[in-house]
Amino acid sequence: MTQSAITPDRAGQGRTLAVVVVGLAAVVVAMLCAFALPSIHSGPHDIPVGATGPQAATAAVGKALAGEEWDVTTYDDEKALKTAIEDRDVMGGIVLAQGRITVYTATAAGAQSAASLTGVVTALAKQQQAEVTVTDLKPFPADDPKGAGFSSAALPMIFGGMIPAVILSRLFPGHAGLRLRLAGGVAFAVVAGFAVTAMLQYGTGSLSGTYWLTSLGLSLGMAALALTLLGLESLRGMAGFGLGAAVIMLLGNPLSGLAGGPHWLPDGWATLGQFLPPGASGSLLRANAFFDGTGAGSPALTLGCWVLLGLALILIADRRGLRRGTTDQPAPEAQLV
Repeated sequence: MTQSAITPDRAGQGRTLAVVVVGLAAVVVAMLCAFALPSIHSGPHDIPVGATGPQAATAAVGKALAGEEWDVTTYDDEKALKTAIEDRDVMGGIVLAQGRITVYTATAAGAQSAASLTGVVTALAKQQQAEVTVTDLKPFPADDPKGAGFSSAALPMIFGGMIPAVILSRLFPGHAGLRLRLAGGVAFAVVAGFAVTAMLQYGTGSLSGTYWLTSLGLSLGMAALALTLLGLESLRGMAGFGLGAAVIMLLGNPLSGLAGGPHWLPDGWATLGQFLPPGASGSLLRANAFFDGTGAGSPALTLGCWVLLGLALILIADRRGLRRGTTDQPAPEAQLV
């Protein structure tokens, strides 16, 4: 009798253990694929660059750079090319002259892309026995010339959205705490955005833009993450939060393009990454911190849409909570009895 009662229970525990082990292994494999595949296939992908000089020379350069790695646009003169780089129409440029080649880069737009362009042009110049001059029009700040601080901002931005969602959900649970969670999420995003920007700009010297503009952009990115996760948690509990966090960590983080720029990822991966909050936050931070806001419109709009999505989810959860509260109230007759 005792043995027959224990055996089914142990069998159920064994099945549960097997499901947990297989599920955790699947999560680890998914994490490996999410982080490894974009890295394995990373490299120059349709990086926009400009060229100017004699027609025959620019045609030869365009032919030499033809393929999936570079997208070459010809400009009338050197001034127009430099303006295009500063306006972020292209990520670098080549000025061709007799026996001399000038390479213009924008390291802050993507250090790996700038290094790759320099390497390719240097190899071409060696074949033509031409002198090469490299000028960085948009470098990282002198205190952080490799952009290490900027590249490391991805995880703080992500955890800056995830951690408050978890803590606020535990401190102010249920429908009664919904509006406090919303207020707390917005307040945290603003305070954290300004604090992180201050650390990166004045502490490590990694940013060089207008402090207030950069801080507001970083706050918008954190708000997009925090409010979306709070909305998912309000509707579906920790299961909803877990789903949102998994998408952010497994897709948003490796596809953010913060270190190398989106052109360093395959086209499909890069496009997806820029539609997710980490990628849009990174692009907005890059635009505000190094390019005076040039190119900030698209990522700001993307983050604004995520903020609206989070607010909509929270509003739906609020309405459901109000309906449940009304339904759960006893009828007036029952109260009198």
